[in-house]
Amino acid sequence: MSALGRGTCVKTYTFNQSRYPRINRESLVPLPTTITIDNNRESWYPPGHGDFYQSFKNSGLLDQFISQGKEYVFISNIDNLGATVDLRILNFLLGGQHPGHCEFLMEVTDKTRADVKGGTLIKYENKVRLLEIAQVPKEHVDDFKSVKTFKIFNTNNLWIKLSAMSEVMQEKTLDMEVIVNNKTLDNGTNIIQLEQAVGAAIKSFNGALGLNVPRSRFLPVKKTDDLLLVMSNLYNLQHGTLTMSSLRQFDTTPLVKLGSSHFGKVKDFLKRFGTIPDMLELDHLAVSGDVTLGRRVVLKGTVIIIANHGDRIDIPAGAILENKIISGNLRILDH
Repeated sequence: MSALGRGTCVKTYTFNQSRYPRINRESLVPLPTTITIDNNRESWYPPGHGDFYQSFKNSGLLDQFISQGKEYVFISNIDNLGATVDLRILNFLLGGQHPGHCEFLMEVTDKTRADVKGGTLIKYENKVRLLEIAQVPKEHVDDFKSVKTFKIFNTNNLWIKLSAMSEVMQEKTLDMEVIVNNKTLDNGTNIIQLEQAVGAAIKSFNGALGLNVPRSRFLPVKKTDDLLLVMSNLYNLQHGTLTMSSLRQFDTTPLVKLGSSHFGKVKDFLKRFGTIPDMLELDHLAVSGDVTLGRRVVLKGTVIIIANHGDRIDIPAGAILENKIISGNLRILDH
């Protein structure tokens, strides 16, 4: 039990997901030679978040929650800091003219150029379906990426009726496409991973809907580019929820690209900032090479900082950079 406040307790449950054997791409033979994982970790992989349903069922939690009278489960990616339980959505599912009719609700949001690879919803054979970029023929990938053709994408925030989930699993009608993921291990072995997406099950449920939600409900932190945004003054933390600062004049977030060689790891990323810059008026930031930023730096408009190989750029404390391109070598030392 973890206490969130006086008189408020939340019980946290955990369960294991499955592990699947990686397959040699050339021979199509599974890599593991034994069922044990201790000395053979690289031969196994987690089979994507589509494994949620079976693992949740196997854990006993699905039946337990149904017996406790719980009706819906909310699922989201762990890296999506905007994915909070919104009671307005739950009230929509439980209320209305046909309460409980919607067995599966997927939150979608407007697509931007930064989201062109995100899955989208289509209607096929009178069923709502999730279409992922991996399922699109190469000759139609540009159509899939078009913001004009597909205007929304899947946030992977899902609301699913527990009794319906139990029913489709008992009847074995849970149908999800298999995604073939080609990868190369560190030792150079080309392998195949067979994965499934949790949202692909949408076509197995009755009354499935896509609900267009504000962009604030999709705030993934996958790279240090994203981490810089959420650590900055662009966001405020209120009651456990990140909200865009009212001082930001635009609803959209800046486009940030940090060089992976110097900023890719969190440990290295943190060393390169005296303090996180003021980014309230920033539109676009690109940083490459050996670059550090001092305390209280302000970034506005479009800022590009490029230190070529062998060069170093130190942005001094208190600097205000607005629509600047900085390159070459710049070091300012304390006297």
